[in-house]
Amino acid sequence: MRLCLIFLLALASLPLHAAQLKLELGTTSTQWDSEALLKHPQARDIRIDEDVSYKKAMNYRAVPLAALLEGIKPDDHLQAVALDGFAAEMPAAPLLENGPAQAWIAVEDPARPWPALGQDKPGAGPFYLVWTNPKAGNISPEQWPYQIATIRRLDPVAVRFPALLPASDASATVNRGFALFQKNCLACHRLNGAGDAQFGPDLNRPYNPTEYFRPEFLRRYIRNPQSLRQWPQARMPEFTVEALPDADLDALLAYLSHMAKRKS
Repeated sequence: MRLCLIFLLALASLPLHAAQLKLELGTTSTQWDSEALLKHPQARDIRIDEDVSYKKAMNYRAVPLAALLEGIKPDDHLQAVALDGFAAEMPAAPLLENGPAQAWIAVEDPARPWPALGQDKPGAGPFYLVWTNPKAGNISPEQWPYQIATIRRLDPVAVRFPALLPASDASATVNRGFALFQKNCLACHRLNGAGDAQFGPDLNRPYNPTEYFRPEFLRRYIRNPQSLRQWPQARMPEFTVEALPDADLDALLAYLSHMAKRKS
């Protein structure tokens, strides 16, 4: 027993290791550890009044994401990959903006870890993409990826995954829905087996949700998943009218309904 106690005390005295953020933005990759980012020349203490993940105001030590995106241009496409397989697809332009909505990489101090996101859930660290004044940029909940391990530049979704494309004669509403699907759904879900996410179910195979949900319940499910299905490890966020206006929800559902006829 005494030896066990000595061993535990020795472990407690060991320095906490800094986490690593990998950036694959070109032909080479670089890494930043949390200690270096906490001391970055542009690091700031910021307050997020309505944190999407914690559902309350939070304070962070953070670096403007644009400061880390060396060589990235507004028309580039990026993907943030989390430790659990969440893969957020992000056009670069909003991430490079200096306002009014601004993207930041919040950095967890290993000596002062952030709280858990809920019972039996991890915290948002070690790296969390947060936004100041997100409403000004129409930033959706899926554009707040946490537990980020890698940020990489990739070809646009339509190039990488042609199985997601609507028919060439699809309506403007369906094509708008495709853009909204990339922004709000593709981080967790695949469709027709296409996508990089490893978290949520495929939304077209074997069945599309428009095929087995009554329309009013599908809308309710997207707006507030917990109002229909509750389980401890649920991760799908609410999509409020502010985050996904009714017209956008209509377009997203039009895309899903269209793709139900394009299984591959």
